[in-house]
Parts: sequence; C-alpha cells; structure tokens
Amino acid sequence: MVEAAGEDRRVRVTGGEAKRVKREALGVPDRAKHQQRVAVPMQRRTPEADTRQRVYRYRCYPSPTQSEQLVKTFGACRWTYNEGLALRDKAWREHRVALGFAESCRALTGWRNAEGTRWLQEVSSTVLQQALRHLDAAFGRFFKGSGRQPKRKKKGRSRDSATYVRTGFRWVEDPERPGTGLIALAKQSGPLRVRWSRPLPAGVRPVKLTVSRDRAGRFFVSVLVEERIEPLPPVLLRDGGAPEAAGLDLGLTALVTLDDGEKVDHPRLFKKYGAKLADLQRSLHRKERGSRNRDRARQEIARLYALTADVRRDALDQLTTRLVRENQVLVVEDLAVASLVRSPKGKGRRRKAGLNRAIMDAAWGELLRQLRYKCAWYGRTLVIVDRFFPSTRRCSACGATGPKLDLFVRGWSCDGCGAVHDRDVNAARNLREEGLRLYGLVASVLPPGRTMPSLIRASEVPDVVLPV
Repeated sequence: MVEAAGEDRRVRVTGGEAKRVKREALGVPDRAKHQQRVAVPMQRRTPEADTRQRVYRYRCYPSPTQSEQLVKTFGACRWTYNEGLALRDKAWREHRVALGFAESCRALTGWRNAEGTRWLQEVSSTVLQQALRHLDAAFGRFFKGSGRQPKRKKKGRSRDSATYVRTGFRWVEDPERPGTGLIALAKQSGPLRVRWSRPLPAGVRPVKLTVSRDRAGRFFVSVLVEERIEPLPPVLLRDGGAPEAAGLDLGLTALVTLDDGEKVDHPRLFKKYGAKLADLQRSLHRKERGSRNRDRARQEIARLYALTADVRRDALDQLTTRLVRENQVLVVEDLAVASLVRSPKGKGRRRKAGLNRAIMDAAWGELLRQLRYKCAWYGRTLVIVDRFFPSTRRCSACGATGPKLDLFVRGWSCDGCGAVHDRDVNAARNLREEGLRLYGLVASVLPPGRTMPSLIRASEVPDVVLPV
C-alpha cells in the first residue's frame, strides 16, 4: 500500500493472490465445477429477430399462505442484495479485490448452508441469484457513469419485488382462452390467482416474471414477453403526402397544448386530493408509533397515493396513445425536469415549492417516456427541439422574436405584424415548424430504403446516426 497526499493508491489485487484473499478473508470458495475450463463471461440472451420485449402488468390475489411465502421471498431478496453489497464493498475497501456476479453466487451458496441463515433455503435460489444480478447491473451503471453508487435497501422504504426466471416458475396456457393461463411460482404448491385484464400474445411463453407489492399492500405480477409489434399505418396529409405532424407544448395551465389550439386539461390530482391527504397525515401523526392504528392510517395514505398514481398513469397512457395514432411526427421541447424541480432556497421558496408540486403532478417525464417508446414501437418519429429554442416569444406568423415573457403573461401581440397570440398555442406552432425542419434535414440525407429514426434530437441532427 502506497499513500501520498492523504490518498489511498493501492493497486487492484489480481491472480493467485486475489483467489487466496477471496477464499480465506472473504469466504468465497473457488469454483468447484469445471476447474480445468477457462471461465467465459455470461452472454446476455438476445431477443429473436423482429421482436421487442414488452411487459404486461396484472393485479394478482395470492392466498394467505402464498402471501406469507412472498413476503418471506421479498425479505430474502432484500437481505441477499444488502449482503452482496457489503461483501463487494469490504472486498474492495480492505483488500482491493474486485468481486463479480459469479463470486457473489458462490458466496450465496455458503449463506444458504450457514447455520444462522439457513432460512434462505425456504426461498428459490434463482430468485436470490436475480437479486445479486440486479446488484451487479447497478454497479455496471455506476461504473459507466449512468447511475449512482448502489445503496442498501431498507424494509418499508425500498420496493418489495422478486424476479423469477424461466426455471423459477411454471406457465400453462389456457387453450380455451389463449393468452391467459396458470402461473405457479417456485416454492409454492398452487397457482397464483391473476386477474387477466388483457391477454398475453397467444402462444408466447413468458421470459421472466416479477412479483411486487406496493405500499398499499397490493400484489402485482409483471410478465416480460417477446412479441412482434406491428407498426401503425403511416399518417400523411392529403396534399403532397407530407407526414401529419403535431407540436406539443407542455405546461401547467394546460397539461398539453397542440398547435391546432386544442388544450388538454391538467388533472391537478394533488389539488383534488390535497385536503383529504392533509387530514390523513394529521391523523397519522396523532397515532402512537408502533401501534396498529398508526399502521392503518399509513395504509390509508398509501392507498390514496396509489389511487392518484393510477389515475395519472391511465390518463397519460390514453393521451399518448391517441397522439401517436393520429400523427406521424410529434414535436416536443427538451425539458430538464430534474433541474426544474430543484429544492427551493432563499426568498420565494414557498412559491417555488408550489411550482415544484405542480410540475411533479403533471408528470412531464412520464409523458415523454411514453411518447419515446410508443413512437419506437409503432413507427412514428418523436422530434425533441433544443430547450433554448425561443418557441414562446417567437411570432408564428412572421417569425419575429420578441422580448422574454414572464410566466403570468398568457397572451401577447407581435410588434412586427400585429398578430395576437395565445402563449401556449403560439409555442406549439413554433415547435411544429422547427420539428418539421429538423425532420426534413434528416430525411434529406437518409439513404434510399432506410426508415426514419424514431427519435430525433436537435443537438444530434448534424451527427445523426441513421438506423441500419
């Protein structure tokens, strides 16, 4: 170990010394099988050609015995995740040895056989291995710079979930109702009762299942399948065959304003249920900690939050589906939602806190996420205009750019041509024109036979990468 200027510059330990440290200091046994074979990195399972991975989420109603076993499984997954995190952290901080998924799985075998943690044998080993795989994926995102450093999961704070791969569940399709059937999980005697709100693709076997429980105590099963999603027919204008396009201005007065003047109302769910939520919060704080009454009050709050989330998600899903079906090109502005909802400080922080609540209630990020994947699925193009494009203060009639407008100014008139504009409608029209310009630039350099990309960013248009 070499230390200079207060920094630890120990190099990574590899080779035989690393194997010795893993075996003696960390308790990770050597590979017992195939000692003479060279270790080969695991290959990710690639989907079949022309297929996409899609998740179908259903409400399930486990029996009391199944609920008890699932709760035990959630706890075992959380414990395994935390223990794997502690082992990898100890290996690097104290010994400068890097552990991966394979070493963590070998350590898991020892944990399952140890005297104090033999209760892990009551849970399927494949589920616990998936918890370690999730930990390894979190470290991968952290090392690539696309995620934060993994942290310990806490009971009551972290999401209760367990992932079952194909060896951890049994799927029997109902021949009379294709797309539905029986799902039997490992370590459970009977099938899980699932409410089939819509069928799965007929004849397709699920790739994996994720059983979860939300804060309101509801159980869900998310089924991952590989299916072929057919693109929608192109939507073109009658004159000239140009694509049908729509400019979308996201706001708080109206959730979405289209370039044709249509405005989609803001649901304002926080305002609708705010008084009831405040009463429940006050009732919760009057209850004694650890009492059953406090737990009931917490359940009521969780059910109210679940209701608002379901209503918001359903409204956004219907809106984005309609927009994708009616238009070939959708144009939005690049929004830095995380920067817009930063914690308020200093003067005017109460007003900024109210603005943050309204932005989170609007769920702009979820709306853009749904538009991105639906455009990719159904053969549409989403154009994201640069966030510094002056869509609000630019006249959509003559193109003149006026001074910066305050948020309370909802309408203004152009000094150049005298046109009177609604703030949001004018911004949507400018976004549509700019989006069509970017769309035309990409289309002009597109080789023959290539399809338009599903996502076009203004910052990437000069160096746009065209799909093969």
